[in-house]
Amino acid sequence: MSAPASHDAAAEKDPVEAIVKHIPVVLPVVGAVLIFLLAFIAVFMA
Repeated sequence: MSAPASHDAAAEKDPVEAIVKHIPVVLPVVGAVLIFLLAFIAVFMA
């Protein structure tokens, strides 16, 4: 029978998990920038 394949830690890194840990910081910053841009557009158009 064949031996089970060994996995190293680098191969098991999930790119989604690397992004998910930054969501609590990135989401409010992107929201604040979006609100600022919408307010700027509203003032500019008025």
